[in-house]
Amino acid sequence: MKTIWKSVLLAGAAWTAMSGVSVAQESGADDTTVGEIVVTARRTEERLQDVPAAVTAFDEKALERVQATDVTGLTGSVPNLVLGQGRGSSNATNIFIRGIGQPDALQTFDPAVGVYVDDVYYSRIRGTQFDLFDIERIEVLRGPQGTLYGKNTIGGALKVVTRRPGDEYRANVALAYGSYNQTEARGSISGPISDTVSVGVSGLVARRDGYVTDPVTKAEYNDKDTMAIRGQLSWTPTDTVRVDLSADYSRDDAAMTVGQPTSTLSTLFGVPLIVVTNPPATYDFKTRTTPGLPNSTKLTHYGYAANISWELSDSLTLKSITAYRNLETDDYIDIDATHLELGDVFVGVDQDQTSQEFQLAYDAGGPLSVVAGLFWMQENITSHQEAFADDLLGGGITFRRTVDDDLETTSKALYVNATYALTDTVNLSGGLRYTEEEKTYSRTTSTFSSNALFGANPAFAFSGLNESWDNVSPMVSLDWKPSDTIMAYVRYSKGFKSGGFNGRANNPGEQAPYNPEEVTSLEAGVKSTFLERRVLANFTVFHNDYEDFQARVSGTVTDPGTGLPSPELTVINAGAMVIEGAELELIVVPVSGLRLDAQIGVLDARYDDFDDVRFVATGGSRAFQEPAFAPRWTARYGAQYEWNLGDTGYLTLGGQTRYRSEMALAIDNTPTNSKVRLPGMWDDNHWIMDARLVWESVDRRFTAGVYGQNVGDELYKTDAQEFSSVGGIRTAYYGAPRTWTFRLTAKY
Repeated sequence: MKTIWKSVLLAGAAWTAMSGVSVAQESGADDTTVGEIVVTARRTEERLQDVPAAVTAFDEKALERVQATDVTGLTGSVPNLVLGQGRGSSNATNIFIRGIGQPDALQTFDPAVGVYVDDVYYSRIRGTQFDLFDIERIEVLRGPQGTLYGKNTIGGALKVVTRRPGDEYRANVALAYGSYNQTEARGSISGPISDTVSVGVSGLVARRDGYVTDPVTKAEYNDKDTMAIRGQLSWTPTDTVRVDLSADYSRDDAAMTVGQPTSTLSTLFGVPLIVVTNPPATYDFKTRTTPGLPNSTKLTHYGYAANISWELSDSLTLKSITAYRNLETDDYIDIDATHLELGDVFVGVDQDQTSQEFQLAYDAGGPLSVVAGLFWMQENITSHQEAFADDLLGGGITFRRTVDDDLETTSKALYVNATYALTDTVNLSGGLRYTEEEKTYSRTTSTFSSNALFGANPAFAFSGLNESWDNVSPMVSLDWKPSDTIMAYVRYSKGFKSGGFNGRANNPGEQAPYNPEEVTSLEAGVKSTFLERRVLANFTVFHNDYEDFQARVSGTVTDPGTGLPSPELTVINAGAMVIEGAELELIVVPVSGLRLDAQIGVLDARYDDFDDVRFVATGGSRAFQEPAFAPRWTARYGAQYEWNLGDTGYLTLGGQTRYRSEMALAIDNTPTNSKVRLPGMWDDNHWIMDARLVWESVDRRFTAGVYGQNVGDELYKTDAQEFSSVGGIRTAYYGAPRTWTFRLTAKY
């Protein structure tokens, strides 16, 4: 903990030297104050500064300041948040909060940070890398949220709230052109069609050429081709009833997402095929892929939701949230990122979920307020996968493996959360959630090879594996408001992440279920505004105990049927972690028009236990390794100044720089029985700079702006694949190079 406090002091000193700070998230103010924003982090509307928990919120202006056009653009804007595109996928998002997340998009692995859109839970990390259009706000809740949000929120939650149609007409259109032939069109229109009904529709089309090329075939990868549309209807049949209906559809038709091989590739028997230097050569956004492998990843994602709110009395409100979602993906992935057919796969997933939630809120204006609810969700996932690896066995032996699996999940929960005002300045809050979950899993693995030793019959199959778990997630907080501008709080909470089955079980024993993860968190913080709301300062410290950490580890076993080596990809409850840290969010508006901002996070994540029998040289322990996606430092510093040009409008110059210290990109970041780092499985510390110059008309209805992302052209990694048991595959993925965008916007 001494390291944490030292880091906090250094963070404060560094910022003081810059003579001003700002939380870029807060807005809605004039140009002389930091503003306020209303959130629903505790399932009821309240000022962000009144929430006794670590919450960061972004409205439309804040998203403009951090230059976020999709969810990955939030990276760096929230302390201890690491967020980026998932490895080998154009439609999955890795979200880690305070070192807790899920980097594997395989359909049987649950997320550790819950994603919600208009209070509807998205149960897979696929389909969460969506563009942001017609958004009212985004809320990022840090720390376990098990009481109010349930399973798979042990790291936190990311809530997207779309802009619902109201009783005023509104329209917006934005056109953009940029680097790599980027073209975008975004638009929305909404308004009343009667005294009780309002409707709205919004959508976007976004395309961009790939910034990675094959130097031989000239094929392009890591591009973008997205279309999305959303329709909404709001009906207020009486003064006490409101019905909000929505339907959305998105389609992604991108090329493959590829990276760079970082280790020597070989056959299953250790014969080198491609020698890679250690460390690997500097990446130049050129990558080979296997000839004949379709350069394609496809996604369709749609859903419907009905949100009904009924004021039963002046103090009692009943809400119903009913939703259905369907997700289909067909992804080709060249995992080894070379011309070899070593780790080439097709993954096709069909997922649907139906959920129902009832919430009852009580608030009579007295000392007690309560939110209670019931939740139910049914999820079905089927997948078909194929692995092509003719070069893995060598000697001209062909090899293809197919997998077909089916996972069914039923989740039920009951929760209650209450706040009681002990005095005019002190509030006590407490909550409890009970969850029951059941999963049933079936799988067939078939192997086809020109070598009879590998056979052409199903090599491994099981059906009807069934497991159930239950969990109780409590929360207690105490907050004190000595004045309207200062609040201090302490908070104790627990959360859990689902247990499950290994979706890569290809050998006997690998199908064994793994248990849920649990996190116990203690958090304390101070939220304040002062100097007539010219300055806002929020500070948080926390300590997390992380138990039954689920780790996917890579190894090799002997196939009992053939006596030959076989890759093993096992999921185990590896042990325990301790995660502690501090977070600082600040804002200052020193003079009219000038806004300075910063968010700083410091994290100390370490394994208490990490048992792995393969690490004989270290006594069967891997606790010496560093947890993945848990950088010691995350920071963002930003500034903007707006000039009033009189009759010609306003001109804003803004910029930001985001810092992330070195970070492991994979759980397996050292070789077996070694403490030597694998360079390809790490990302170095780096700064990324963005800038924008935007003109607005006098009435702020028209804007024209130039936006630069990664203007320093920094080379940095975002993720890595560790499949060394399959021919030594270790592949790193990189963020986009420098890009520029010119955007025109008109509002009504």
